[in-house]
Amino acid sequence: MRLHEHEIPAGETLIRSLLTAQRPEWAGLPLSPAGAGTDNTMYRLGEDLLVRLPRTADSARSVRKEQRWLPRLAPLLAHPVPEVVHAGTPAGDFPLPWSVHRWIEGEEAGPETVRDWAAFGTDLAVAVRELHRADLMGATRAGDLSWYRGGCLAPCDEWVAGWLGDCRAVAGSGLDTDTLAELWRAALALPEPPGPRVWLHGDLKPTNILVRDGGFHALIDFGGLSVGFPDAEHAPLWDLPARARDAYRDTLGLDEATWDRARAWAIAVGLGGISYYQHTFPAFAAECRARLEAILLDAAAR
Repeated sequence: MRLHEHEIPAGETLIRSLLTAQRPEWAGLPLSPAGAGTDNTMYRLGEDLLVRLPRTADSARSVRKEQRWLPRLAPLLAHPVPEVVHAGTPAGDFPLPWSVHRWIEGEEAGPETVRDWAAFGTDLAVAVRELHRADLMGATRAGDLSWYRGGCLAPCDEWVAGWLGDCRAVAGSGLDTDTLAELWRAALALPEPPGPRVWLHGDLKPTNILVRDGGFHALIDFGGLSVGFPDAEHAPLWDLPARARDAYRDTLGLDEATWDRARAWAIAVGLGGISYYQHTFPAFAAECRARLEAILLDAAAR
């Protein structure tokens, strides 16, 4: 499935070629697809490993970031995060860095895997708080660790206006874009986040949260790792049931302004996902639409 204009295709033949050249002891292990996100393609390698290949040169910067920072962050966190066991280098038909991670057992967070959503929300909040309190180790909001989601809302206003127009133009979308626009503008009028800047995972959607035995287990996919204000970190909570969302907010003690800015980030990311992926990745666009519908339902109930 090709999602981006300058995407570099990667499949089993290519992966075995890369492994033969760089880690020949793994080249003969069983290889099977293990999911594909908007930025990376993943294959399970044997029982204990995961091959992670960026789709584009832009995504490759995130791979290098994970290779550099995950080994330094892991000892500071109680919950499992991906362990890089091989930092792959560009070669042959794949001119980008790539990684092999240690496989983390678990299932994607969802109604079939989570036993108690309130407990899940609490445990996720504890993990997020731990990450946000981790030592920055000299890292600053610069270069690969500077991402729009860790900044302020105002610079994104022009993008959001365009994405709102795109969503209004989608035939039969049925989304109340007027209310979404009102919620966005209300958050824009709020004071900027008071700080401080912290480590951010950047993309805490359910596909990046692993569950074991019915409860929270691990965070994966740190491609969005950055240093910034924490408001946007909370945006994917509208992908989860209200019980998880409420428990998460209560555990972190998030005030109304922080929550409203987080909701605005959720609106921005949801609109952008529909605008960009409605034709190339309909399933992901549907996830974005579900997030926006949850926001509208939650806003109507407040």
